[in-house]
Amino acid sequence: MTETNTTTSPLAELSAAGVSIWLDDLSRERITSGGLQKLIVERNVVGVTTNPTIFAAALANGEAYDAQVRELAAHGASVDDAVFEITTDDVARAAEIFAPVYEATGHVDGRVSIEVGPAVAHDSDQTIIDAKRLWEKVDRPNAMIKIPATIEGLDAITEVIGSGISVNVTLIFSLDRHREVIHAYLAGLEKAQAAGIDLSTIESVASFFVSRVDSEIDKRLDAIGTDEAKALKGKAGVANAQLAYELYEQEFASERAQALIAAGANKQRPLWASTGVKDPAYPDTLYVTNLVAPGVVNTMPEKTMDATFDHGVVEGDTVTVAYASAARTLDDLEKVGISYDDVTALLEKEGVDKFVVSWNELLETVRTALDAAK
Repeated sequence: MTETNTTTSPLAELSAAGVSIWLDDLSRERITSGGLQKLIVERNVVGVTTNPTIFAAALANGEAYDAQVRELAAHGASVDDAVFEITTDDVARAAEIFAPVYEATGHVDGRVSIEVGPAVAHDSDQTIIDAKRLWEKVDRPNAMIKIPATIEGLDAITEVIGSGISVNVTLIFSLDRHREVIHAYLAGLEKAQAAGIDLSTIESVASFFVSRVDSEIDKRLDAIGTDEAKALKGKAGVANAQLAYELYEQEFASERAQALIAAGANKQRPLWASTGVKDPAYPDTLYVTNLVAPGVVNTMPEKTMDATFDHGVVEGDTVTVAYASAARTLDDLEKVGISYDDVTALLEKEGVDKFVVSWNELLETVRTALDAAK
């Protein structure tokens, strides 16, 4: 079993309060240097998430990929094939490092996520094909395939879950979409059950984005400019996530969900994503200490993780006690003229668009490296 942090620290307290700490970063250097293993031991890290932005940065900044790039170039690999080989290799290696955590947590944590290419975010059929291809290539039971929570992504989530594949549903901004994601997950479990798949082998998280909600709403509150509007700055992201947890509790208490759980299924845990503070005026642990609840995941950039370790104040459950005030916050935002539906629709579109930009940067980085290795 992997040694874990037994000393008292805010991260250890966070873990004890039921929050699974995942790192929102991955690189070949972290894997080969022992840095990833060190975070497991010293920072209570029990999982990793990746995305095109993370891989683009890793490839651009590290020499650890040079040997593999040269080998791929020698075999005449295309840019797309090279990206596929490099990223799945990183995820498979990381999954091996987390295998002891996977076993120690009863297969709940020790998870490493890899995302389908953002170009297919609005193509359900291709998302299904790509998700299955990634799952087969990584070939580790503790992997998770990330699928964006677009309208087209919902059917893909059901189909991929129904195939027995663990899924990290990403880019969730609104409560309505979160509900649809949960229903897509339950439909997938029913499909898996009908196919005779052991439901206990399927894990899923619903990645609810936090800081980006504040960034967009704060901008609109500043434009409104009243004292009433400005008093609401920095409150929307946390409130929205707190209500997402309430929704999670309600949906998994339903007769449909309980029947699946009785058959061995796991709940789809809420995951707090985009937890690095964008506005330096806010506490750097804002999206950690205000979102503590049993059975959630918080995936953090290392900077946020270090800040929490250094000076985070963990006071137990800060979510289920806040439902009424969170609902008031969203009501107050509507009253001053903020359209919740407009904000969340924009953020979903921007989220996909930003990953497309990062994906193109990744492709260009690999193309340059392949050309240089020829």
